[in-house]
Formats: sequence, structure tokens, C-alpha cells
Amino acid sequence: MEFDRIQQILREKGVCGAGGAGFPSYAKLNKNADTIVLNCAECEPLLKLHRQLLEQKSAEILTALHEIGAACEVSRIVIGLKPSYKRTIEAVEQVLPSYPEMEIHFLKEVYPAGDEVVLVYETTGRVVRPGGLPIEAGVIVFNVETMYNAYQALMHDKGVTDKLVSVVAEVKHPCTMRLPLGTTFAEAVELAGGAAVDDPVYFVGGPMMGNIREGSGRITKTCNAILVLPKDHPLVMKKKRNVSIDLKRAASACCQCHTCTDLCPRHALGHPIDPAGFMRSAANGDFQDLHPFLDTFFCSQCGLCELFSCPQDLAPRSIIGVYKNGLRAKGVKAPAAPAVRPVSSGRELRQVPQMRLRARLGLEKYNVDAPLDNSAVPVEYVEIPLSQHIGAPAKPVGKAGDAVS
Repeated sequence: MEFDRIQQILREKGVCGAGGAGFPSYAKLNKNADTIVLNCAECEPLLKLHRQLLEQKSAEILTALHEIGAACEVSRIVIGLKPSYKRTIEAVEQVLPSYPEMEIHFLKEVYPAGDEVVLVYETTGRVVRPGGLPIEAGVIVFNVETMYNAYQALMHDKGVTDKLVSVVAEVKHPCTMRLPLGTTFAEAVELAGGAAVDDPVYFVGGPMMGNIREGSGRITKTCNAILVLPKDHPLVMKKKRNVSIDLKRAASACCQCHTCTDLCPRHALGHPIDPAGFMRSAANGDFQDLHPFLDTFFCSQCGLCELFSCPQDLAPRSIIGVYKNGLRAKGVKAPAAPAVRPVSSGRELRQVPQMRLRARLGLEKYNVDAPLDNSAVPVEYVEIPLSQHIGAPAKPVGKAGDAVS
């Protein structure tokens, strides 16, 4: 299939990144790339939908990868998997001989292996520049569900009208369901048997980078998971903290141990993000050197500094986020040519194992099977947001009172 035709179909059918910011997939296609990476790292604790989907739909997903790879004229397609995904690996290996340009790359069982910048380095050895995109390193990254949606669009003329969502933790029947876009979080939880605790809190998007949402919130194209947690769970308590109080706590309790920076995945790749330096400057109101504040633009908000690294239970990620958003609101942009260091020689010894992360977060008991049902679940009513991912909001082509299907 021709490059322009694939771009047109992906755009018309609404295919975008099925997670993260939801970057439109047609805009990622680029003939300057020599490598495509399929992201099946799935590093957020408790999420399993990508490995489950790749196990069930290997032939379809690899078909879409092949078509897009041929259109972009890449020479290599890498499938990033973790060794523990045994059934997924077996399924992929059955299809792989049909595609000589494809190979499996085994990723470490660490967080955040699925961060695009980390993934590109692990699979190709290339470092994406701070603030840059993978294409600048000659790489295009897609996740598994995005490629399945691309297959449906390219081969079956099907638009993106539903989303795979893992509904896990304190629910009676943890599972992964295909839900219509616009379904409420509360209805998704009911379809998983309902909450198993009183006054449940909906943690949407994964325990590390997700947020607390009301049950009336809606499933969008980038919603991967709903974690149902008790209201007194440590993750819930941390997410509800007051940032101004956190800043005062940092002024009195931050001992400058540097652990937040030592374990920062982007810092280890030479990016100019230094949570420890930022905390020192922000907590003490020291604005003589602006670099610690401007360098917040290079933080991926992965949450390790806040939810794993800090021995004082401080909140570097949250405070960095507030400063970064404040700078953007004032029209300040990221430094155009930031200072870059070499990849840290100690990087391999400073990666966070998934098992230890789950234990630290108090989630190990929820690490159970969440079987995937890939058939769409019908619901009575949906309310579809016009803005579901990065980019300009969609424009409705219908008008009030129109019947749609």
C-alpha cells in the first residue's frame, strides 16, 4: 500500500497512539526513519492489555507493521518484549518467519522500559535528544493497540470507536475489556463485577502516571486502565497531597541525598533533568540559576522520583509538574540547545525492577490475571469528547438531532 494512502486512511479512521499523549499515527509516518519499534514493554504496574492483545492478534498486528514499514521504507522492525511475556513471545515467534525484517528484542523487567526515549536507547543504542522525537534518531515507535487499530483501518476500513481497558485492583472480576469510547469509568467498573471496597477511588491511566478521576469520567482513545483502590491506599493519599505543603516539606526535609536524580531514567541517558538540583532551588526560592527550572521541560513525569526513589517521601514529580506548567502558561519554552551529558556509566545498576516497584506501591496483591475479552461490550449510552488526545479538538460533522451509528 502506498505511503500517502496509508497516511490518509490512518487520519480518516482516527488512529492515534493508544496511550500516553495519543500522537496521531498518520503524522508519525516518515521516510527518514530506518527503524520501527513496536512497544510492548507495558511497564506500568498491573497493566497487561498490550501483551494480551499481541498474543491473541499477532498475525494482524505484524501485518500492519509490515505494511507501514514497507511504506516508510525502513530496513528494520523491532518488537520490544519482556522475557516474562512467554505466551506472547510464543505467539509472535509463530508469525515472525513470514517477516524477515522483524526481530524480537528482549527488554529488562524494569520501569519505565516503555518510555519512548528509554525504549529507543534499549532497542537501537541511539539517544533521542532532550525535547526531541524518536524520528530525529531515525526511529518510529508504535504501541501494540495502535498497530491493531491500524490493521483494522487498513484492512477492514474500520475507525477507532472503542478502546481496550484493564479494570483491575479492588474489583470483583479483574479483566481487560473492549469498551465503546465515551463509556463512563463507573460503568466499566460495574462490567468488571463492581468495586470490592466501599467508597472506591478510580485511578485512571496506571498507578505511576495516572490520575484520580470521578466515576462520571469517560473512556477516551488513550485510556488504558482503571485501577479501583480504597480511599486510604497510599497511592491515593499521595496523589491528593497539596503541592504548596509539599514544597514546604521539601525545604525542611530534603537532605539532598541525590537518589531522585540518580534513579531518574532520562538523567541517566544524559538529559539535563536533575530533580535533586531542582528541589534544592525550588524549596529555597533560589532563582539565581534558572537552569534547574527551565530543565523541568525535559522531565517525562514517570513518577519514579516521587513514588519510589525519595527516602523522605517528598514529591519532586508533582512540584516539577507545577513549575513546568507555570512556565508554559507564561509562554516560556524549553531551551533550544540544552547541555547533554554522555549516557551514565552507572545506568545499568540504577534501574528499578518491576517487582520492587509493585511492592513499594502496595500493589503486589493486585498482580493477578485480568483476562482479555476482545469483543466489544455494548453499553446503553456514550458521550464522546471531541478532544481525546494531543492536537486540535475534533470537529463534529453532524448536528444536534442527527442519528449516528
